[in-house]
Amino acid sequence: MPKLYELFGFQISIWSFENGEPIHVHISKRRPGANSTKIWLLSDGTFELAHNASRISRSDLNKIMRFLNENADEIRDFWIAYHGYEKYVR
Repeated sequence: MPKLYELFGFQISIWSFENGEPIHVHISKRRPGANSTKIWLLSDGTFELAHNASRISRSDLNKIMRFLNENADEIRDFWIAYHGYEKYVR
């Protein structure tokens, strides 16, 4: 599972096997797992929270979302290079 960034003690990563899911990242305090927070990349280049299963605080989540939005192109390009497809939730 590739780690894209480490930010404020959180790991931002993608899963290796996504089975055709739209572009998204997983956020976890330590190693990513089933309870990682999931954030979708939308076709307009912004991110939207899918779920906050790891219960990241609103303050930290706002900082993470801001960072993701600033780096959306790089994240999209990495996803496409790694998974070989481009698909959005909307």
